[in-house]
This record gives sequence, C-alpha cells and structure tokens, in this order.
Amino acid sequence: MVIDGPFAETKEVVGGFWLWQVKSMDEAIAWAKRCPDFQGQEAELEIRRVFDLDDFGGELPPEFRAQEERHRAQAAANAWARSCSTSAGFSA
Repeated sequence: MVIDGPFAETKEVVGGFWLWQVKSMDEAIAWAKRCPDFQGQEAELEIRRVFDLDDFGGELPPEFRAQEERHRAQAAANAWARSCSTSAGFSA
C-alpha cells in the first residue's frame, strides 16, 4: 500500500536514474542530451559523479579495498544464485 505523505501525491511523483561509466563530464553531458523527451514536458536532469575505489589511489586504506572486494564477491554470488533459481523455474 502506498499512501501520501507530507510530499507531493504519489501519483504525481515520477523518478528514476541511470548510471553511466564515462571518462569525463563532457561525455556525461553528451549522454544526457540523448535522454528521451519526457512527453514534451520540461524536466530536470541532474548529473552527479559517483566515485570508484580507484579514484582514491594510494589514499584508500587496504581494509576498505578488502571490504569492497568482499562485497563485490558476495553480490556476484547472489546474482549467480538468483540466475540459477530463476532459470530452474523458481523465484528468489
């Protein structure tokens, strides 16, 4: 059940996001210009940078890198398990 809160009515809220891996802000802007027209209505598009561990170079403590590697391995294992269960006719 979705109920209205102190914000705009839920039927009026539309949102979503894309994640693009690009080499520069100029490339991100070029991709943003390709975004679909929102039924001819004015829309706002925000571009935000998401950092990757490699952006921190040697400043990143080794325990953070190890933690990230564990999380990525767990996410990959979960994705593999879901794909196995859905391909066998089960849902996760």
